[in-house]
Amino acid sequence: MFDVEFIFRIFLAALLGGLIGFDREKHHKPAGLRTHILVAIGAAVFTVISVKAFPDDPARIAANIVVGIGFLGAGTIWRAQNHVQGLTTAASLWATAGVAFAIALGFYWEGLAVALLVFLVLEFVKVDELV
Repeated sequence: MFDVEFIFRIFLAALLGGLIGFDREKHHKPAGLRTHILVAIGAAVFTVISVKAFPDDPARIAANIVVGIGFLGAGTIWRAQNHVQGLTTAASLWATAGVAFAIALGFYWEGLAVALLVFLVLEFVKVDELV
């Protein structure tokens, strides 16, 4: 049976993940547009399926998404000479998964607001411009 709501949630999560990934791609960061879209799709699919398949215990999959994305983000962090790089990329992947999780649960406006906030932070909050 074709579930239009399921497809809508996945596509909306992918679109918002793309918004975040667009900023990372524009600034030539290691995890860009495609990575963020795929993280959003994965987090949304696992969320929707877990809620449908395990309605009595959807928190289990949420916990595993958080841990899994944290592990993926950790792979983007590295030490270069006297500083650490990749923390913002890791955080943006984690936030993207959170946006997708919200969308997958039907929190459309909240997910949209968080995606916009993440995009604005990535685009306009720059440490070197503040100091």
